[in-house]
Amino acid sequence: MSADIKETRQQVADLHAELPRNELVVWTAGNVSARVPGADLLVIKPSGVRYDEITADAMVVTDLAGTVVEGDLAPSSDTGAHAYVYRHMPHVNGVVHTHSTYATAWAARGEAIPCVLTVIADEFGGEIPVGPSAPDGDDDEVGRGIVETLDGHRSPAVLLRNNGVFTIGPDPAAAVKAAVMCEDVARTVHIARQIGEPVPIAQEHIDSLYARYQNVYGQEPKK
Repeated sequence: MSADIKETRQQVADLHAELPRNELVVWTAGNVSARVPGADLLVIKPSGVRYDEITADAMVVTDLAGTVVEGDLAPSSDTGAHAYVYRHMPHVNGVVHTHSTYATAWAARGEAIPCVLTVIADEFGGEIPVGPSAPDGDDDEVGRGIVETLDGHRSPAVLLRNNGVFTIGPDPAAAVKAAVMCEDVARTVHIARQIGEPVPIAQEHIDSLYARYQNVYGQEPKK
């Protein structure tokens, strides 16, 4: 177990570098978490720590109620929302939260990002949906909004109204990728709308693109 925790701490610490690298965060906002394999534990960024100060040793381990199990620092203020997702979505092993500019602008409008690009069909399988707001910042309310919006939905990303972006994945790297892609398409569709009305992709083509990307794209694992 200690080896799994150590490896997960390092993985989560390394993945946090992708958030500022892809301009998804400012100052100390945003976080990545991962489920510890085979355990009811998660690893997450400590609260209020700058990205250039993040190390594997600084990561915080909590149980799935958000109670600290290992670590000298307080965990992210979003830990409870992450924990709620892990409790209710057992297939999820990575969660990311950002306030990336363009995607959060869509969240501020309470508007889903329509599926008007093949890359949206590929990665999200349709529109990127909007979830409810949680004006009081209640962790369970935030987590419930994520789970209820994404339950049965292909999208690994949700725009929480008046908040920002949460993404999920079968592993934390996939959740980070979804956050990067969400911001990229949010920006592109926003720019497209300044020129005119984007052309939607027919559902049958969305289904075909999604199936191809999820099952054919990329390299076969080495045997």
